Amino acid sequence: MNVLHVDSSILGERSVSRTVSAAVVSRLREVYPNLWVTYRDVVANPLPHLTASLAGTLGKPVDQAPAAIAPEAAALRRVLDEVLAADIIVVGTPMYNFGIPSQLKAWLDALAVAGVTFRYSSAGVEGLLGAKRLVIVSSQGGFYHAGTPAAGLEHQESYVRGFFAFLGLTNTQVVRADGTKVSAAADAHGLPVALRRAAELQI
Repeated sequence: MNVLHVDSSILGERSVSRTVSAAVVSRLREVYPNLWVTYRDVVANPLPHLTASLAGTLGKPVDQAPAAIAPEAAALRRVLDEVLAADIIVVGTPMYNFGIPSQLKAWLDALAVAGVTFRYSSAGVEGLLGAKRLVIVSSQGGFYHAGTPAAGLEHQESYVRGFFAFLGLTNTQVVRADGTKVSAAADAHGLPVALRRAAELQI
């Protein structure tokens, strides 16, 4: 069983999403003792943002990239190959200004490759990654779930879920630590409840 573990918080050891995503991977190790984990920290090793030239290299052999952008094209190809090889993808994402970190967006941009992760057909768009599972580990300083006053500002979990659904992933679970700036120690939300949910995650 291959797991791709991605973190995107800028807060390092103080990060809630990093703490919970590590707990999710620990839970996966309990279930799959022979688990193989590939770890990618998109903050420690940021990916290049797309340019017109780089976009033209997506999905193509790296040796076809112009020499001037070959290292950047190779970096984007590596992250695509990691996703293609994974059985389970664990994505840790904090909410920054109602959305995802820009470093995570650069990672996602490398994955939407026509003919590789999705394709267009007479029936419309077809995602090609449907056999994989996705666990979104989310941290939010406030409360943005359905029914809350700020629900319309939630463009983080919904974006990641929608992006991967476009690529065919519908087997998705969310482990959320919300209200962390309201009261991180509250029993009903925040880091404690997220860690409990991670430990009890049904695999």
